[in-house]
Amino acid sequence: LGEDVDLEVLAKATSGFTGADLANLMNEAALLAARRGEKIIRDKHLQDAMMRVAVGTEKKSRKINDHEKKLTAVHEAGHAVVSRFLPTQDPVHEVSIIPRGMAGGYTMHVPKEDVWYSSKNRMIESIVSLLGGRVAEKIVLDDISTGASNDIERATQIARDMVTKYGMSDVIGPVKYGSSQEVFLGKDFGHSRDYSENVAAQIDEEIKRIVCDCFERCEKILSENIEILNRVSEYLIEHEKITGEEFDAIFEGKLDEYERLTREREMRQAEEEKRMLERKAEEERRLEEERKKREEFYRNGQGIGVIRVDVKPPEEPKEEEKTEENKEENE
Repeated sequence: LGEDVDLEVLAKATSGFTGADLANLMNEAALLAARRGEKIIRDKHLQDAMMRVAVGTEKKSRKINDHEKKLTAVHEAGHAVVSRFLPTQDPVHEVSIIPRGMAGGYTMHVPKEDVWYSSKNRMIESIVSLLGGRVAEKIVLDDISTGASNDIERATQIARDMVTKYGMSDVIGPVKYGSSQEVFLGKDFGHSRDYSENVAAQIDEEIKRIVCDCFERCEKILSENIEILNRVSEYLIEHEKITGEEFDAIFEGKLDEYERLTREREMRQAEEEKRMLERKAEEERRLEEERKKREEFYRNGQGIGVIRVDVKPPEEPKEEEKTEENKEENE
């Protein structure tokens, strides 16, 4: 592993991975390093491998026009920026507008610690964060797209769980609605309903209220910080990918200082790798010289356990000895 690999960050990013998942991750990182002609596994290899395992491979060959590129950049910047203002949300680890798997882009968060329970505030702010992409499209582009379909679906499901499963609605009350028993409906499984049409209407109204309140809160945050949103989206359009450190630097307006420190770190890493390769080449030369010396040593018959034996060909018998032998044979 390279010196730039932070195992603590990697452990947080792979929370919930099984042993087999981690083995697959390391194997994928090793393959990526080998394909790129590098001798050690660096942090970039592990990050790429982790995204391959979690989301899918990058589709760099896919052609994206400028409008879609800007749309994706604004959408992902909206997720990243709004989550920065929500205390319960995990910090941004990476933002990318390069398509992976079925996603046109992604915003990845790394948990600061393991969380076993979700509070009402955390679930509300999760909805606000999920709506960041749609709101950013509306504010910056004055238009909306189908790219937020999965975000809206997840946000609606969180609001529904809050109302019907966890009793977090003041209007509906601390009551669980809906049976947990699955009913086969021909093509899919559904849940049987054990409440009246009047209660169902109240549930729908409460879910809509929660999502719309979160939408307004998200719109207020991004409208007040439109400059940060534009900075992040413009940087994404130019570079296509942002690390968590780069995002923090852009957010705080310290990108120039961060880029300077990044260049210095990359130079140190390049120098260290050069020294390592030189040491490895020197070691290979030394081993090759020792191998040649051993071969020469054994070739001269000086090795341990080697005995030189001079074998002479048998002498021909003399003429008199041949005559006597013939006589004996005749007798």
